[in-house]
Amino acid sequence: MEPFYHGVASGDPLQDKVIIWTRVTPISTDQEPVIVSWKVATDTAMTNVVQSGSLITTHERDYTVKIDVTNLAPDTWYYYEFYAFGQRSIQGRTRTTPSEMTFKDSLRYAVVSCANFEAGFFNVYASLAERKDFDAVLCLGDYYYEYETGGYSPNPQAGRVVDPMHEIVTLSDYRMRHSIYKLDPDLRRLHQLFPWFCIWDDHESANDSWLNGAENHTSDEGDWIERKNASKKAYFEWMPIRDNNEQGQYQIYRSISYGTLVDFLFLDTRLEGRSEQVSFGSSQLNSPTRTLMGIPQRDWLLNELSNSSATYKIVAQQVMIAPLTAFGIALNMDQWDGYPLERSMLLNHILYQGIQNFVVLTGDIHTSWASEIRVNSTNVGVEFVTPSVTSPGVEFAADIGAGAILAANSHIKWTNLDKKGYIIVDVNQNRIQSDWYFMSTIDEPNTSYSWAKSYYKNTNANQLHETNTVSFAREDIFGDVPQYCPRIVVEEPEEEPEEEPTNALENDQDVIVMGLYPNPVSTLLNIQFSNMTTGKIGMKVIDATGRIVWNESFICQKGSWIKQVNTTDFASGSYTLFIESEDNTVIRKRFIKQ
Repeated sequence: MEPFYHGVASGDPLQDKVIIWTRVTPISTDQEPVIVSWKVATDTAMTNVVQSGSLITTHERDYTVKIDVTNLAPDTWYYYEFYAFGQRSIQGRTRTTPSEMTFKDSLRYAVVSCANFEAGFFNVYASLAERKDFDAVLCLGDYYYEYETGGYSPNPQAGRVVDPMHEIVTLSDYRMRHSIYKLDPDLRRLHQLFPWFCIWDDHESANDSWLNGAENHTSDEGDWIERKNASKKAYFEWMPIRDNNEQGQYQIYRSISYGTLVDFLFLDTRLEGRSEQVSFGSSQLNSPTRTLMGIPQRDWLLNELSNSSATYKIVAQQVMIAPLTAFGIALNMDQWDGYPLERSMLLNHILYQGIQNFVVLTGDIHTSWASEIRVNSTNVGVEFVTPSVTSPGVEFAADIGAGAILAANSHIKWTNLDKKGYIIVDVNQNRIQSDWYFMSTIDEPNTSYSWAKSYYKNTNANQLHETNTVSFAREDIFGDVPQYCPRIVVEEPEEEPEEEPTNALENDQDVIVMGLYPNPVSTLLNIQFSNMTTGKIGMKVIDATGRIVWNESFICQKGSWIKQVNTTDFASGSYTLFIESEDNTVIRKRFIKQ
């Protein structure tokens, strides 16, 4: 994978363009710029190249690379690669949207949210990568979590540890957390195969964040605005999201059309204009000055809903809009229940403007919900809430809790409070349907899942109906799939440097090192390697003066492994890792300690 350890990604496709992304791990310590080339083709062999180019990335953007590839054909699979230091990235696959005047019947989307690295394995992503029966992935927030190691729902059976080990507050912290997530093979594979539409929620900055603060931010952690802006900058560097500087720096609310069938409206209910959350019974709950979206975004949303000519107007956002009460009291002030006037303003606009087929997709709450959205007794839309990838829901007495919720909230048709999984949303000219799928485990790598529930609403009607028939993908949804590893070809692309990589390994070695990450490293260095035969392996780390700062030997079984080295006590600077196998092969790898 070197130097493209973090893989590739694509996002925000339009009918004629799409964002492609990668990150180059520099091999030098002097922060020199890196030249990166790229190509986009219509075939996996990269013979029919339609766009190509080169650019320079620098340490100012953490050596990330983001290109908005233009002049593409609508509704088409494309394949792309990057090149740097004589090496080739893995190949990515992406797809443009149908042209704006095209009626494309049957569209499908995988919807995910709330992926806590330490809570378990990302089997949701692995399952979706195996299915491949959808057009795009919608990530509705909490792509990662900001907590320190062990700070939130650690899973001892999974044994996964984040880096840095402290709560992330600075720009370098946020970048490192992005890095750790993108090194996860299941997340990396799903990014490789599909375009993503991403919005942040609170944990991309801090828990229960709002415009001017957060529950998980204290004065000893510095200025909130500085921390919030650092999290936004890292997000736009590391995610395949289109820069939107014309309407405001680091703005994530935007619209995407899929022909005449679907208009997506992606919201920011977290950082754009949210007023501080209030407590239960607060006299400020119904204050006309309180807002969840902010006035500019609210005006934009109402205008988009009124002017949309698509059959379905799908709002993809973070927190649950359907009321959740017990004995008439709202249970969660962080969701739309804590901002009732703004919710009423939105829903009354939909009712009195006669806007049809209003559908809300939601994440955040780590549980599954199917609800009708009402103004008094009139249904004006429906809401589908996706479960979490790994984050915990109600782990005890979930069935009892679900029964109590349904009894107290007639508009909520179904809920599950403890299972992890995802939803597949299928849209055609007759109806929109959500299928819930739950994973069998997150304690170990495992892609087995089960269908749980399906609800649909018919076009131009706002009642939810349960069905025992899951939706099925159209025939043309499947395309050629790129392999896990970088392609090997006889003839190098024109944009690639001609020199051979300096760290090429012979095929007959007992040990092959596939990567060191993160590099640069702050705490834990991961050495990913394959051992071809069972035997003794020696590893040592030497600093720039030639002093051995870490040394270990062990018997290693045949297979692929990750060895971790704690570099906390290493001084900042350049180091060399030496690996010696029983056949006396010595491998050298350089890394940087921040």
